[in-house]
Amino acid sequence: MSDQHNNEEEQDPIRFTDKRRVDPETGQLRDQPAQNATDAEDQAAAEQADPLSQVEDILNAAGTESEETEATEEEPAQEDEAAALREDLQRLQAEFVNYRRRVERDRDVAKDNANFSMLEAMLPVLDDIDAADAAGDLEGPFAAIARKMLTTLEGIGLVKHDADTLVGQPFDPAQHEAMLRQPSSEVAEEHIVQVFRNGYLYNERVLRAAQVMVSAGDE
Repeated sequence: MSDQHNNEEEQDPIRFTDKRRVDPETGQLRDQPAQNATDAEDQAAAEQADPLSQVEDILNAAGTESEETEATEEEPAQEDEAAALREDLQRLQAEFVNYRRRVERDRDVAKDNANFSMLEAMLPVLDDIDAADAAGDLEGPFAAIARKMLTTLEGIGLVKHDADTLVGQPFDPAQHEAMLRQPSSEVAEEHIVQVFRNGYLYNERVLRAAQVMVSAGDE
């Protein structure tokens, strides 16, 4: 009997914690700051202890920084690409302008050469007209046709070197062919005295040099 009494004395007393928010005696709401603080600390500890949440936060932060870096790097890249495109466009424009000028120049040269060849082929006909005129046979309708043809050729660029245009002019070996050189009291030295065969120019190019006699001066 004594042993049972001793065991009962050694057992810890049973304690109850009143967690009711309303005091049954006063009927007022009890203050629970300690409990609220404990709950907030538990929640913060739980959040810090959650490794998945921490990894998500790190990944989100890294993603935001990566987007900002890419946006910053894309702007210079776009500017460089635009500058390269402008340079390509300017180069193409310059090449086109040069090509157009070259085509126009080649076209003008081809046209000039064609006119030169045509006038060169007409020289025998012009010589016949000059011979007929010198013989007094250039009359009537034939004379009108000859004058009209000469006017048309002169409009293309033909220049005639005959006695009317050369006598008394300085001798130019680039345009004239000296057949004789004789003293002359009427024409200064190294000037043209007489024209044996008419010469022709086309746009300052010699179609045929005029054959002339050159003065050796008054001896």
